[in-house]
Amino acid sequence: MSAAQHPTPRQTPHEVFAGYLAANSLKITPQRRLILDIFLGEPGHVSSEELYAKVKRRDPAIGQATVYRTLKLLAECGLAQAVSFADSITRYEPHFGVEHHDHLICEGCGRTIEIVDPVIERRQEELAGRYGFSLARHKMDLYGLCPDCRTDVKKA
Repeated sequence: MSAAQHPTPRQTPHEVFAGYLAANSLKITPQRRLILDIFLGEPGHVSSEELYAKVKRRDPAIGQATVYRTLKLLAECGLAQAVSFADSITRYEPHFGVEHHDHLICEGCGRTIEIVDPVIERRQEELAGRYGFSLARHKMDLYGLCPDCRTDVKKA
């Protein structure tokens, strides 16, 4: 498969996906279109199993392998990004038209909060420059306990 192509600013996610599939001699099927639509409607991070459960409610004929393979295609074309947190389950989040963000992850309940902090972003660029790195990408995940889990620990 060819690498993800950089979408033009005016392309929709559907156009990006269709273009990627065509470039790789694959078809845009109704099943793939439905999976894309449901994925894009997800507010956060979704595993292939969670997405499959939602897809199956809309079209029981779509198999789990189709959902899994489509998620891989979405990641390859740049519409999704695979993320793995404390529970080691691979989840996917939309990556099209989404501002870069980092994550706060609760080790108690698994809650994940997306954070954007310009000060942290600038500091990372400064550090890379200090050590002669040209940043291509980065990821920062901060682990701890959310307020609810800290309260539960105090009660125990």
